[in-house]
Amino acid sequence: MPKEIERKYLVKGEQWRTLATGIIYRQGYIPTVGNQTVRVRLIDNQGYLTIKGPRIGISRTEFEYPIPLEDAQEMLLNLCVKPLIEKKRYKIKYQDLIWEVDEFFGENAGLIIAEVELKSENQLIHLPDWIDREVTDPKYFNSNLIKHPYSKWTRKH
Repeated sequence: MPKEIERKYLVKGEQWRTLATGIIYRQGYIPTVGNQTVRVRLIDNQGYLTIKGPRIGISRTEFEYPIPLEDAQEMLLNLCVKPLIEKKRYKIKYQDLIWEVDEFFGENAGLIIAEVELKSENQLIHLPDWIDREVTDPKYFNSNLIKHPYSKWTRKH
């Protein structure tokens, strides 16, 4: 069964920007009951449908499938909760891991989060200099940033 194990961190400084070129992502979430999420995502001209199970620790099951561009656009427009998540993702290799740095726009402008997927929950990782502090917390999940956008937070970070 596919499993996602990831940690999230706030990013500091601007050094990370020189390490990769970003790609624009648009994504939204179809309402569900319970702790599961159904995400629709556009990356360039490719659509994806992702289904994630409830989180146990920092792990959860995850299934992702490519879908036609037109289907993804229609789902984002008519099925997903607004506002949509708009971000630029930078993939940065550091030591043996790929860090995904998300620079958010729209309702979440000003928020920059780095996440790293792991093979196990207790995997040892070395943090790049541009990592601030860990925020592996539901508050920072994309699915929660739709319900409680960063621009509405009274206390940032």
